[in-house]
Amino acid sequence: MGSSSVEGGGLQSNVKVVERAILMGTRRRPCEVVVRLLGLFLTLVATIIVGVDKETKIISYAGINFKATAKWEYLSATVFLLVSNAIACSYAAASLVMLEMAKRRRNDNSDVLSTSVVEFGVTVMDLVMMGLLFSANGAAAAVGVIAQNGNSHIQWMKVCNVFDAYCRHMTAAFLLSFFASISFLFMVLFSLVKLHYYKFST
Repeated sequence: MGSSSVEGGGLQSNVKVVERAILMGTRRRPCEVVVRLLGLFLTLVATIIVGVDKETKIISYAGINFKATAKWEYLSATVFLLVSNAIACSYAAASLVMLEMAKRRRNDNSDVLSTSVVEFGVTVMDLVMMGLLFSANGAAAAVGVIAQNGNSHIQWMKVCNVFDAYCRHMTAAFLLSFFASISFLFMVLFSLVKLHYYKFST
């Protein structure tokens, strides 16, 4: 009699654990979608800003006037920033579609194995996109500091005092890209938390 009551209590405890894991999963699902949409929006806007950023000025030097243009494709760091955000934006859109299809398959119990593989692959790619964006942001920040302040030790002159609008737009794109990388970091954290609850429920 005592053993049956203990077994019943253990069964109820396991059921509560599973129910709590399922409830947490359903609560996190809208958060995951919102964060993924946020990453899509931020990378899209950052890509557009970098792609259209261009400024032309008439510069006078030693009594000679000449036209100078600042554009994203003239620096490898800004090219890296644009390409990285374009890749991350495309991936964010594709991942939304893949996760929605995986969710429907899981609800239909049609192919649980392939659904798990898709979710694992998305988690790995989230991590890759996060690293790609952080590296691009670091390169852009390094070049931006030199453009803003120059470097007197190697005689690199600052250029943001001339191309001020160009630098402002690049700064805005950098901030958007930085927040996008944070959103991808949260995507990875959501996947780790979900994995923890699945392991805990089993």
